[in-house]
Amino acid sequence: MEREPRAEGARRALGRLLQAVLASRSEANAVFDILAVLQSEDPEEIQEAIHTCSRLFGALLERGELFVGQLPPEDTVLAGPHGAMRKYKIWMRHRYHSCCNHLGELLAHPTFKVKELALKTLMKFVQLEGVHPLEKPKWEGQYLFPRTLFKAVVGGLLSSEQDHSLLLSQFREYLEFDDVRYHAAQAASDAVARVSSQHPEVSLTFWNNAFTLLSAMSLPRQERDISNFYVKHVEPSDTWKVAHLKEHRKTFQAMWLGFLKNKLPLSLYKKVLVTMHDTILPHLAQPTLMIDFLTSACDVGGAISLLALNGLFILIHQYNLEYPDFYQKLYGLLDPSIFHVKYRARFFHLADLFLSSSHLPAYLVAAFAKRLSRLALTAPPEALLMVLPFICNLLRRHPACRVLVHRPQGPELDADPYDPEEEDPAKSRALESCLWELQTLQQHYHPEVSRAASVISHALSVPEVSIAPLLELTAYEVFERDLKKQLPELVPLEFVTTQGLLGRQEDVCAQLFTLS
Repeated sequence: MEREPRAEGARRALGRLLQAVLASRSEANAVFDILAVLQSEDPEEIQEAIHTCSRLFGALLERGELFVGQLPPEDTVLAGPHGAMRKYKIWMRHRYHSCCNHLGELLAHPTFKVKELALKTLMKFVQLEGVHPLEKPKWEGQYLFPRTLFKAVVGGLLSSEQDHSLLLSQFREYLEFDDVRYHAAQAASDAVARVSSQHPEVSLTFWNNAFTLLSAMSLPRQERDISNFYVKHVEPSDTWKVAHLKEHRKTFQAMWLGFLKNKLPLSLYKKVLVTMHDTILPHLAQPTLMIDFLTSACDVGGAISLLALNGLFILIHQYNLEYPDFYQKLYGLLDPSIFHVKYRARFFHLADLFLSSSHLPAYLVAAFAKRLSRLALTAPPEALLMVLPFICNLLRRHPACRVLVHRPQGPELDADPYDPEEEDPAKSRALESCLWELQTLQQHYHPEVSRAASVISHALSVPEVSIAPLLELTAYEVFERDLKKQLPELVPLEFVTTQGLLGRQEDVCAQLFTLS
């Protein structure tokens, strides 16, 4: 597609200005004309100006024509007794800062192509500044990274007004570099701390942008994998923190702890907890520091408590955390709504994992089996087809609980000792009861449910039944499966001809209605 005449004219004019500035220092004032186009209202002109700035200041950085060191005020230097070359470098360094500030503002431009190009140009400057530092090293071999510029880039991405999820997805490619990821974690921590301290009510947009950036960071598993740097160094040193996985984990941990200590929206709590066990906990220097966040999430209730249990279980199982109320919390989540929540499949997958140990006491397993059996009386068929094998698997793992389905001298139904209102499974007296609910479900209207409940009437097989294929089962799938069943060709019908609406010719309905 051909360029519009206006954009083409801007491209040519900017090209002439670029050549003039790079060819002679006497034409340096033309930089003002280039920077002015960055504030144009035409997105295509802005893109041409960004390209020009990228070529201009990229060349100046490589040629060493920008001042290196603590930048003095522009007015003081120009009026002082400094050499012409020093004044030129300081003056051009100030123009470079103006360019970076304009590019940072363009990260909020309504046109995505402008935002994307501004981001790429800023990251190019980050790389060039790393190779040609604008600050003097304090000692030989000091690790230098353009933190100030990079911090401004991350601050622009974490906007409080605009949703930058699409722009952050473009930024993910830079997070594959170890040094960029390390400094992005530090910059994100500073941005979150600054915004949360300056504003009593932080916008949802900012939290979403911050979570998008944080969740995009994933650390390597081994020390030797820390070798992919965006800023290339001739002789990397082992004394640099950025070269050690331990330091990456500390920074990653500080970033997440600083983010999670804030009051987040419930939607973000759920997103964090869903990924906690596989993208956050394994990369922390001290995973047990998450105990306060996870226990607080457990006390919230509902789906958040459900999702927090997975992280708690990992801390208990892998890091020897003591949390005696874990199974009581899990038991408390079993209510009629558990069959209708969005995370039903995830909950029962985790519950199956939590109750898989054969060392659990019989009273505890019996309490879960009894509570699920009681809830099954009002559960929909698609949930029953998963819950019934789940209960039978509990009985297979724990033979001591089979007394629940074989108690010849058991109590009558009106004297069931089980207390469904008791929150502590140890005091529920489930082991004294029986699973009469499963026998009731043998009369269920759905034949597959009835068949699944009839399993307890026979000796339970030794291998467990996998519930994985049943976790995502929906009512639609059950209905579709019933429709696809092959029925007999000849369906038996009533051999006595119907005489009235209710079968008798002389009834009241026959007087008021007729069959046609």
